[in-house]
Amino acid sequence: MVRKPPVAHDTRQMEFGGWEMPVSFDSITDEHAAVRASVGKFDVSHMGEVTVSGPDATRLMGRLTTNDVGALDPGEAQYSGITDEAGVLLDDTVVYCLPEDHEDAYLFVPNAGNDESMAERWRTHRDRWGFDATVTNRTEEYALFAIQGPDAPDRVADRTDLRLSKLSRFDIEAGAVAGVDALVARTGYTGEDGFEIFCPWDEAETVWDAFDCQPCGLGARDTLRIEMGFLLAGQDFDPEDNPRNPYEAGIEFVVALDTEFVGRDALEGVDVEGSAERFVGIVLTDRGVPRHGHEIRSPDGESLGEVTSGTMSPTLDEPIALGYLPPEYAAEDRSVRVVVRDEPKKGRTTTPPFLS
Repeated sequence: MVRKPPVAHDTRQMEFGGWEMPVSFDSITDEHAAVRASVGKFDVSHMGEVTVSGPDATRLMGRLTTNDVGALDPGEAQYSGITDEAGVLLDDTVVYCLPEDHEDAYLFVPNAGNDESMAERWRTHRDRWGFDATVTNRTEEYALFAIQGPDAPDRVADRTDLRLSKLSRFDIEAGAVAGVDALVARTGYTGEDGFEIFCPWDEAETVWDAFDCQPCGLGARDTLRIEMGFLLAGQDFDPEDNPRNPYEAGIEFVVALDTEFVGRDALEGVDVEGSAERFVGIVLTDRGVPRHGHEIRSPDGESLGEVTSGTMSPTLDEPIALGYLPPEYAAEDRSVRVVVRDEPKKGRTTTPPFLS
C-alpha cells in the first residue's frame, strides 16, 4: 500500500520509499535555483518520526546510534548512524533531544519507508536489554516541512512566535507556526540555512499554505543534496545491496568510539585498519550525465566501482557524481572515467561537497 502525505499536491507524483510524493512543481532547475538564491519549501512528510521516552531513553538511544547521545542537552540534535553488529549502516538519522517540557525525550528521523523497521528494532533491543523506555512510531502523526534557503530565516520568522536568532544549527524548539503548535529545528538536507517544521498531521495544510514561496519536489531535493555530497539511504548505501560502514561512507565524524553501541567493536577495527573504499565525488570534464549504476573506471580501463548518485549540477553547470573508490583513487584530482551510454567520459575526483 502506497502512503500519501497529509497535503494533496496537484503536481506530478512518484512513489518513493512507499510514499506518493511530488517530483516537481515547476522545473527542477528553477526549484533548485530558488533554494540556492532565496527560499523554497519541501513537503518531506515521507520521512519517519519515532519518539523515545522513559527512564532508559538515553541509554537506549545511545546503544542504537553511533554518535554520543549523552552529549545532547534538551533542544539539541545530532546527525548519527544506525549500524548492525558488523558496523554496516542500516540507516542514517537525525536525533533530536526534545525540549524539557515535551512529552517525549527523543525524536529520531528514519529515512522514508524505514520508520516501522527502526521502531521495531528499538523495541526489540529494549526488551532484550530490559530497558524501561516507550518507543512510538509517530510518522503518521507528524507532518514535516522544510523551509530552505538564505531567506528562510526571514520567512519562518514571519510565521512563528519563536526567536529564531536563538536557534543555532541543529537546535530544536517548540512554538507556534501559523498558529499551529509545532517543533521547529534548524536542520535540513540542502546545504543552505533553513528549518524543518514538525506539526500535527491534521493541521499540515495550514502550515504548508502559510509559506508563500517556491514549492519544491523530490527532484530538486536530490540535486541539492548531491551538490553537498549528502548520503541518500537505499542508494548511496543499502544494507543488502550496497553495504557500507560509516568510514567508507565518509561520515566517520558520527562515530563515537568512546560510547557503547551496536557495531562499535567492528568499527573500532575499521578505525585502526582503514576502509577498503571511500565515498568520493567526481566532476566530469567530458559531456555526459552520470547516473546511478554507471561504471567508474581507471584511465587504462580497470573497473573501480559504480556511481551511486549523479546529476548535472544546476549550480555549477557541470556533471557530478558520487561513488566508492579504492583509497588511492579517493585523493583529490585523480583522473577517472565514468561510462555513460557505453562511452567512457573523462572525470576528476574531488572531496564533497562540490560547492565551496
